[in-house]
Amino acid sequence: MSSLMKGTAILTIGMFLSKVLGLIYVFPFYAIVGSDNVILYQYAYIPYTIMLSLAISGAPVAVSKFVSKYNSMGDYAAGRRLLKSGLLTMLITGFLTFLLLNLLATPIAEIVIRSKDQAFSVEQVASVIRWVSYALIVVPFMSLWRGFFQGYGIMEPTAYSQLVEQIVRIVFLLGASFTVMILLKGSAETAIALSVFAAFIGAVGGLLVLYYFWKKYRPQMNELRSQSKGNSDIKLREIYWEVIQYSIPMIFVGIANPLFQLVDMLTFNNAMKNIGMSEVSDLYLSMVNFTTHKVVIIPVMLATSLSLALVPTITKYFNNGEFQSLKEAMDKSYQILFFITLPAAIGITLLSHEIYFLLYEESEMGAKVLAHYAPVAVLFALFQVTAALLQGIDYQKWIVFSLLTGILVKLMLNTPLIEAMQANGAILSTAIGYTVSIVINLLVLKKVLNYKSKMVVRRILLIVILTAIMSAAVLLVHKGLLLLIGPVESKFSSLIVALICVGVGVYVYALISFKIGLAQKLLGGRISRIAGKFGLK
Repeated sequence: MSSLMKGTAILTIGMFLSKVLGLIYVFPFYAIVGSDNVILYQYAYIPYTIMLSLAISGAPVAVSKFVSKYNSMGDYAAGRRLLKSGLLTMLITGFLTFLLLNLLATPIAEIVIRSKDQAFSVEQVASVIRWVSYALIVVPFMSLWRGFFQGYGIMEPTAYSQLVEQIVRIVFLLGASFTVMILLKGSAETAIALSVFAAFIGAVGGLLVLYYFWKKYRPQMNELRSQSKGNSDIKLREIYWEVIQYSIPMIFVGIANPLFQLVDMLTFNNAMKNIGMSEVSDLYLSMVNFTTHKVVIIPVMLATSLSLALVPTITKYFNNGEFQSLKEAMDKSYQILFFITLPAAIGITLLSHEIYFLLYEESEMGAKVLAHYAPVAVLFALFQVTAALLQGIDYQKWIVFSLLTGILVKLMLNTPLIEAMQANGAILSTAIGYTVSIVINLLVLKKVLNYKSKMVVRRILLIVILTAIMSAAVLLVHKGLLLLIGPVESKFSSLIVALICVGVGVYVYALISFKIGLAQKLLGGRISRIAGKFGLK
């Protein structure tokens, strides 16, 4: 058990560090390439993310599941046979999606670029899409190999390879963009092309790490295979069919956000052209889909990581028929989500000017977009958690239905709302689309489990009140600081104001939460010892 917990901890820490690095690099990258050019990077990465999800198709998790299953039966040969077949399949699907994205590069670019007044041409957008497509050849292959190691309960290869992949990608991305833009005074197109190609370089780095672990563990695995009982008549065709059925909902959960972003990418510029605002279209879209989005998903990552930790427990309760315990676990999931995400989102809204100035540059429009976008973080997190709960009770098909319905609503509303409200219209249509998807998920959960909880409603209202008190304290301190030091006109002053206001907000929210016992009930007794060190108990 200790070995299992150690492996799980290594994997969790590795994944968390990888995600943190995936957020941090954005800020120096933005400073290097500039506000006018980051959207070109996003034009390439959104279709790449979707194609990558299609190429992988949930296979790593499925392979891990099957390898673990047949290993437990003593049939180690079956897992090795599946690995050989699976790696070949991933090479084929990866290469096919690479070709498909290359072929679609120009059609996608033609949809995205709707006016000569925009910052980039069709040829430039198509070029960077082709550059990022090379990663599709390597990443699916690597992902399945990770799943094979996990099937043996060996988590280090996945954790270390993900971390190395991210580090190599970021180092190459920042190094290449800095060299082209700053040292050589080159074109933004060249810098962005090399930046998206960094996904391929990073994947090669991750692959080398996996090869190192393969050499390390292969003698041990060969020894197990030599003792294999060979008592299964596993048919790869049946396995692949089960993998497809299992993986489709997982694909949709993974690409929910990129799909909503894709709708913006394909419709935003045309809507802005219709109202004669093509000159700022790329800039506004980069704010919605890139700069502010990177900030907004930070509280989402924190909330969902804590809430989704309860999902395996929910699956166990459902399979064992322990429905009361199941409902209590669901209650806790929802409460943790709102307890973390709501105050963080409102805090970002209140300090949007300082945060945007500090991380990017001074921009009144950027700050407004961030302020309006931040509350949508609650919907992002709620969709992830409700979708995970549906997976836990084996109602994955409804995830596909709810998400596609939300996307359809977004698609229908996007153009008229953008024409009426510009960037705010895209944000509003995203919020409405996610709300529709969440409502469907909640209705299914209520129908299947007869789930309803007045206690959760009361707790959410309490969290809203706590957030309001925190907001009042932050606003008072913010106004006082501005009277004391004057308007925020530098990154240093924005840092000072943000740090003080965030500190006050966190302290006030935590103090009241501990005084009324809410934090202890949601985060456990251990949090009390930590709180005591800060005088919060």
